Amino acid sequence: MPSLRSLRRATGPLLAVALMTLTPPALSGSFLAQAHTPAVAPSSPLAQRLTRLAPNADPEVLRLAARALHCADPEAERLAVIDFSRPSTEERLWVFDLGRERLLFRELVSHGQGSGDAMASDFSNTPDSHQSSLGLFRTMNSYHGSNGYSLRLEGLEPGVNDQAFERAIVMHGADYVSEAFIERTGRLGRSHGCPAVRSEVAVPLIDSIKDSQYLFTYYPDPEWLRQSAFLNCPRDDRRLAMQ
Repeated sequence: MPSLRSLRRATGPLLAVALMTLTPPALSGSFLAQAHTPAVAPSSPLAQRLTRLAPNADPEVLRLAARALHCADPEAERLAVIDFSRPSTEERLWVFDLGRERLLFRELVSHGQGSGDAMASDFSNTPDSHQSSLGLFRTMNSYHGSNGYSLRLEGLEPGVNDQAFERAIVMHGADYVSEAFIERTGRLGRSHGCPAVRSEVAVPLIDSIKDSQYLFTYYPDPEWLRQSAFLNCPRDDRRLAMQ
């Protein structure tokens, strides 16, 4: 796994090296991901809109989310993005209204017990792993279950998240997703792999993305970044999610 924070050493022409010492800039963990997946062009209209609406999010994560959505369904109305490279103590879930160009939610979100403590690092598609899954999901219907108001998710990436429905990986509210819990334990509580949110926002958040909208979950996993059909979508083969 790539480290969450990495450094890239800048190098210049040979003559310049002899004349000066260059200071290596610090880069986010997502920079390393660029070596494993085609970069989305900075001029991508959707990527630009997402970055403008959520300036505190990692622009590279939003570019990847934009690429995946453009490949799956360019006409989608809503998109949720989770950046699991951030600790659970930080807001790392964003919900976008693409038609009205609005940021609807910026929230805390849990990861699975098997994925890590405050930081997630391990992800799985395996039943009973209690790990979160990466990749692109399509949202399904909402329902009232053992965790209250919940949202079923359909994983669209074979071998990566396509067992989400069978694993009962759903979005729901939880009392362990709160600032008070962070103050007591130094992290959010953890789920069985579900992206749980604050109980206070569960209903409006779920209602904003239910019924055939999209959720993109990110971590700089080299194998997923290299192999994901949605991040490596051929230019002439859009709407993979509709097949």
